[in-house]
Amino acid sequence: QVQLVESGGGLVQAGGSLRLSCAASGIIFSLNGVGWYRQGPGKQRELVATISISGRTNYADSVKGRFTISRDNAKNAVYLQMNNLKPEDKAVYYCNADITTAGDYVLRNYWGQGTQVTVSS
Repeated sequence: QVQLVESGGGLVQAGGSLRLSCAASGIIFSLNGVGWYRQGPGKQRELVATISISGRTNYADSVKGRFTISRDNAKNAVYLQMNNLKPEDKAVYYCNADITTAGDYVLRNYWGQGTQVTVSS
């Protein structure tokens, strides 16, 4: 069974930094497009950043210049470096990935369980 597990969340003061990690486990043929999403209190889940298998990135306007998404294909891992955090960044952060397994090579979409980020002011 393929799983995505996020880590690195926590409590940080405004202006501080956190680095989130998302590790994919299972028998994986290819980890394709990956995205970080977040859901704040009383809000809908929104896209934060995406990265393609070749490394092309896109960011939500609210995080441009502050967040950086990256990946390590050899480790089947994705990261989100968050700098200059603001109180409005408080949310549960989820990783999402399109993955083909070594068994049937069919592309499927997976969600992690999320990691909490809290920013104090």
